Amino acid sequence: MTQLIDFILHIDTHLVSIVNNFGNWTYLILFVMVFIETGIVIFPFLPGDSLLFAACALAANSAYHLNIWLLFALFLAAAVLGDTANYEIGRHLGLAAANTSWFAKLINREKLQSAEAFFNKHGGKTIAIARFMPLVRTFAPFVAGGSNMHYPKFIHYNLLGGFLWVTMCCVAGFFFGNQPFVKAHFSVVVLAIVAVSLVPVLITALRSRRAGKA
Repeated sequence: MTQLIDFILHIDTHLVSIVNNFGNWTYLILFVMVFIETGIVIFPFLPGDSLLFAACALAANSAYHLNIWLLFALFLAAAVLGDTANYEIGRHLGLAAANTSWFAKLINREKLQSAEAFFNKHGGKTIAIARFMPLVRTFAPFVAGGSNMHYPKFIHYNLLGGFLWVTMCCVAGFFFGNQPFVKAHFSVVVLAIVAVSLVPVLITALRSRRAGKA
């Protein structure tokens, strides 16, 4: 866990090491990381927003030889395919899997219930909204699949949310990631990104708790 926290807080330096050590294989590594974060429901804690931001910040620096357009295409494909895989897992396993002992050890049931509450409140557009919410974006497709959400409706919001999320993170990283203040305080910026994106999750959880008490 300590290594994961270090990776998230210093993701810029770790990405530099990956680029220097793996060259063009960096594209595949980044694709896999984003796919896992969105597509495998037991890995909701992997960096998403900060990973895209940091990678595109490197792409803006010619020293690292990363193509911003290729990154954009790979991130979009990974996000859409990841959500689709997560949907299929939920559809075939069903939400009943969340009640099994081995699943409960890997997944915080309270977080899953928060995702379900958010999904029930906002319907299909949750898939698009959840893109900007860590934890929820991993659980939402799983809940959608388990709830037998109509697939054409799911893929519509999946594409929309994926495009908006990747575009926003890539544009922000490419144009602001190399600003002197951002580079000097990158860990603080990463924490700020995480904090801002968690606000809707916290608000939803508090409202659900109050409703439950009522």
